[in-house]
Amino acid sequence: MKLDSLQKLYIDELRDLYNAENQLLKALPKMAKGASSEELKNAFEKHLGQTETHVERLEQVFAELNQTPKGKTCRAMKGLIEEGSEILKEDGEKSVLDAGIIVAAQKVEHYEIAGYGSVRTFAKLLGQDKAAELLQTTLDEESETNELLNQLAETGVNPEALMETELATTGSGR
Repeated sequence: MKLDSLQKLYIDELRDLYNAENQLLKALPKMAKGASSEELKNAFEKHLGQTETHVERLEQVFAELNQTPKGKTCRAMKGLIEEGSEILKEDGEKSVLDAGIIVAAQKVEHYEIAGYGSVRTFAKLLGQDKAAELLQTTLDEESETNELLNQLAETGVNPEALMETELATTGSGR
């Protein structure tokens, strides 16, 4: 596709997000399974349900545009998921691994926040008000998930990881 109009760029970016969300549908259960913190597992399971809704919203936007959502692979999401998968394969202290999983998840959320913010702006400029509202709702949910991950990291996982690390280093733990 020749990107010679904002409309074409908008559709191209929507396809990128659609593929990204579908990749996440496969990755989130693995992340939940790999997390040792119950709160983190629950956050991933909740976000899986939201991600299913994000895909449905994107399908609504494509239906309004009379376009197909398929046809693009989101290489960025593929890379982010591969990075997260590396952490899931590591051996180490459970809370330290959970901290790494949160880092990987937040990288994904920040990517999605950037993407949804951009396409929402394009939708507004193109007079696609219904699409802009749907995209804003998803953007809000992605931001809420990012904030939840921040809270889990700051109040539980990261302090626990520090404590486990200190115990392992001083030898007084295990």
